Amino acid sequence: MSIQIFGLPVSRGVAIGRAVLVASSRVDVPHVFIDQSLIDEEVARLMKARDVVADEFDNLKRDLPADAPAELAALLDVHQMLLQDEALMGAAADWIRQRHYNAEWAVSAQLEVLARQFDEMEDPYIRERKADLEQVVERLLRSLSRGEPSAVPDASRANAQDFGGDEPLVLVANDIAPADMLSFKRSVFKGFVTDVGGKTSHTAIVARSMDIPAVVGARQASNLIRQDDCIIIDGDAGLVIVDPSPIVLEEYRFRQRQSELERSRLARLRHTPAVTLDGERVELLANIEMPEDGPGALEAGSVGVGLFRSEFLFMNRGSDLPDEEEQYDAYRRAVEAMKGLPVVIRTVDIGADKPLEGMSASELRHESVLNPALGLRAIRWSLAEPSMFRRQLRALFRAAAHGPVKIMIPMLASQREIHQTLDNITHAKRQLAESGKPCGEVELGAMIEVPAAALTLPVFLRYFDFVSIGTNDLIQYTLAIDRSDEAVAHLYDPWHPAVLQLIQSTITQARAAGKGVSVCGEMAGDPAFTELLLAMGLRSFSMHPSQIASVKQRVLRADTRRLAPLVAGVLQSEDPETACAELFHVGASTHGQPVQLRA
Repeated sequence: MSIQIFGLPVSRGVAIGRAVLVASSRVDVPHVFIDQSLIDEEVARLMKARDVVADEFDNLKRDLPADAPAELAALLDVHQMLLQDEALMGAAADWIRQRHYNAEWAVSAQLEVLARQFDEMEDPYIRERKADLEQVVERLLRSLSRGEPSAVPDASRANAQDFGGDEPLVLVANDIAPADMLSFKRSVFKGFVTDVGGKTSHTAIVARSMDIPAVVGARQASNLIRQDDCIIIDGDAGLVIVDPSPIVLEEYRFRQRQSELERSRLARLRHTPAVTLDGERVELLANIEMPEDGPGALEAGSVGVGLFRSEFLFMNRGSDLPDEEEQYDAYRRAVEAMKGLPVVIRTVDIGADKPLEGMSASELRHESVLNPALGLRAIRWSLAEPSMFRRQLRALFRAAAHGPVKIMIPMLASQREIHQTLDNITHAKRQLAESGKPCGEVELGAMIEVPAAALTLPVFLRYFDFVSIGTNDLIQYTLAIDRSDEAVAHLYDPWHPAVLQLIQSTITQARAAGKGVSVCGEMAGDPAFTELLLAMGLRSFSMHPSQIASVKQRVLRADTRRLAPLVAGVLQSEDPETACAELFHVGASTHGQPVQLRA
């Protein structure tokens, strides 16, 4: 029977495919695809881990004291039996051979299958054996983590046919770690569903950057959906349909085809200059995460990079943080890839939904466990680790010798932080001068994403060449809502009058001071806000390359002379979203409704 699950729509479009479940575990499970040539090696790695755990059980049983209860020995026998059962190990090996999962992923995927079977048992004693199975799998995962990691060449660009058949795959999880999102970024998945998360959680942002449908905050989705279920993800309505009927499936396939035609039409605008009807030139920039994203930004028609998220160089590598040379090489490649166009690089923004691994991460989580969004993150972490911060700054200044670079500082909130930041910059430049390394000139900018910064903007404009409004965090902090918490994610409202007033005030003051101002948060790439931001005076938008064409279409149809006088009406309204739609004659909603099914 078909099941409908509702969540938050975060990336538009329709995805249809077989479900791939990423099970949650007390042990961190890496999720990577194994190249065909290494399948046998990965199966052998799994079996070696099994043998290691079997020896552990044998040793534990042998070392039991003479007066130990007989139940302990019996329990170890049960664990040994589960470990050797083909339903676990044989099936896990099949996941590796058929889907090319790495060993850890294969074991956790099979645990998900078996756990459901235990839950359906009528006998309470047998049902409770699920806990034994989970303990065995946890030992297996720990053994795998202690051994040699998977030898994984770049299988991320492969086709779905390489990983278990002709049907597309969609990913279903309680949550998806940023490190996994990076490894999945160019992979086979056509959509994402997660139990948790909000519209601007990291999973949502990356899904939009991949331009694939996604639904987050779907609560029990990972419990209701089984491995290989056929599911539809309606990214416009925030709807997930499990085992759809043939007529529903056909309706959504029709919508998929219509969406592909629309994308093709928008692609023709790629190299058209973004100029409004009244001749206002608008700068459409790209948000990127890797140096390799540069060519895609150019292909999408961007005129530069408005946000390079440098923290992705720091993630998924344990406590081994990138040194100056590694960072310099990455920034240089990003600059060179843009062929002389400007590149704005944000200093590391670690924390909240992007924690580091290893010791530093554990300290970060310990200090910020109650609410990481309010803890040691972004510039706060950089100022707390001056040697790390100066290492990054030196790499940035060196990269600026290869092309136009702007440095942007995240989450500044006070004049004291500004002075500390400038002192570190001065120190880093002096170190480069003493070493004789080439150093380019850069413009320095501040992100306006804390209400304190927006409300004291004249202070920031005295010290910085430009400002960029990070709407994701500005909304979060203005409304006191953790944007990654699905329990309050529905309260996250970019149309809130307080948010819009802070944005307008920032744009107006920056322009009056002759300083550059842009928006680099998710609002910049949402066409529902394009006319309003233009009317406020914004002329620089930064978004993922996949969003540029749809925003450009709105720019080309806009007349800023007509729009500007209407801003006051929107800001004074109790319902700015509706007022914007009525005054500017544009669609009020950023997301569509569920498809209407024919009888």
